[in-house]
Amino acid sequence: MKATRGDQLRRLLRFDEPPAEYELLENEPGEPPFFGGWRGSDREDPAAPELFVSRSLDENLRRLREEYRGDINSDIILRRFSMGGRVRAAVAFFDGMANADQINDFILKPSMRPDAMEGADPPLAAYAVEHVLAMQDASLIVDWDEVRTAVAEGRSVVFLEGDDHAVVMDTRGFPGRSVSEPRNETVILGPHEAFTENIRTNISLLRKLVRTDDFVCEFRPAGGANNVRLAIAYREGTANRTLVNEVKRRLARVDTLKIISIAMLVQLIEEHPYSPVSQSLITERPDRTASAIMEGHVAILVEGSPQSCVMPVTLFMLMTSAEDAYLRPVAVSIIRIVRYLGAFLSTILPAYFVALALHHQGMLSGEILATVASSRHMVFLPLAVEMIFLQLVFQLVREASLSAPGPMGQSVGIIGGLILGQAAVAANIVSTVVLIIVAISGLGNFTIPDYRTQNAIAYFRILLVLAGWLGGLLGLMVTILLSVAYLASLKSCGVPFLTPVAPKTMSKEPQVLRKRRRNAPETLDFTNTGGQRV
Repeated sequence: MKATRGDQLRRLLRFDEPPAEYELLENEPGEPPFFGGWRGSDREDPAAPELFVSRSLDENLRRLREEYRGDINSDIILRRFSMGGRVRAAVAFFDGMANADQINDFILKPSMRPDAMEGADPPLAAYAVEHVLAMQDASLIVDWDEVRTAVAEGRSVVFLEGDDHAVVMDTRGFPGRSVSEPRNETVILGPHEAFTENIRTNISLLRKLVRTDDFVCEFRPAGGANNVRLAIAYREGTANRTLVNEVKRRLARVDTLKIISIAMLVQLIEEHPYSPVSQSLITERPDRTASAIMEGHVAILVEGSPQSCVMPVTLFMLMTSAEDAYLRPVAVSIIRIVRYLGAFLSTILPAYFVALALHHQGMLSGEILATVASSRHMVFLPLAVEMIFLQLVFQLVREASLSAPGPMGQSVGIIGGLILGQAAVAANIVSTVVLIIVAISGLGNFTIPDYRTQNAIAYFRILLVLAGWLGGLLGLMVTILLSVAYLASLKSCGVPFLTPVAPKTMSKEPQVLRKRRRNAPETLDFTNTGGQRV
């Protein structure tokens, strides 16, 4: 029976005694049978012959030519050759995605030697892999879906006449971006390396930092006809096994064609897709991802996306910067206090000012009231409307500066922030006091490290202004309490979003202040809930 809105509201406001320890996950136990959602019951009969490699070389090439529209796509190469002068063969690849030099040197040249297939016994494909083809990454496949996926990914597939196995070799050589400095998460003391669009490169960057023998990286295709490759990285034994299985289960349910980045994938696997608050951490830094993996988190990488997704996360993790790990404890603690203060002012200050100015003037001194009254002289907009209007203009300027290319973005920010603000005050559209408050809240918003959290707080700020306008301090406090209750109800892969504060659990270190580093053995994090009392 579907719950009504009244039941949901009562559940939100009702206080339940917290359990002795919280459950990490609430879904079915165990690992999903297949981690890759597109292989479901909607596929054809697995016994159908068209789902496997044919013994006929011409039939295999015909199917590839039809499926990849060889009559239109001129970049699909189906190169026939004779292996050792005895066996008819062909290699299939996409021009520009596969490395032509590797195909010539390690596939065609060894295969065309007169003695290449001398003494070969069936199966011919297995003999070619062991004695002819000089590639370290060569494997036999029989599934036609794997053939199509390999060709689409830039690998080369070799077919032999009379053998129902295909040989897949990693000859990918499409152009890509080299490892460069992070653009959005810059640091002074830490490493200056960022993820690229190549998933193999990203995994190597993680392995360079996580050098333990329990580091695991599993490759799987994402659901959908696009067959985008993704990988999950974690530490076996450190990461909660239930957590790993849950991440796999969510990825297995993904079945869409439109996954081309990690940000798209995250929207399909989070518990609350309509929530303005993100329940995952998207970062472009390998060191930050590696640190999370060492603590027991799970990282997700997607081919073609220069970021990783870390799950589970909490609100306190989203308020942590990449450089916090490299600064001294006192400096980090002060910076974090300033960061939380900035986030608090960014969220509360505009609504608090509106509530006091409209409903609780007695709480303000005569000098402040006189200053507000003089600044609003000749301003025709109501105070709350003026505040909301400036908030929207600030967001407009911010989005315009981000969307504008290169140096133009800085010019747009200067024009919008200085010239437009000065002109609005001179035209009596807004008051100086409100403009200063909006500027302080905007600067406080920029102290939040996570971009998606910045956006969530920016629009939540408008909701609080409306609450302060309509209900004064009472409406403001009720809205804040409901928002905190909503945050407490959120989970990230089974971990409460406000952990370790609500519920109160053991943590490796304080979430705001930071202890000095010690040579201490590894301790359990909040993702490993065994024995952690509330």
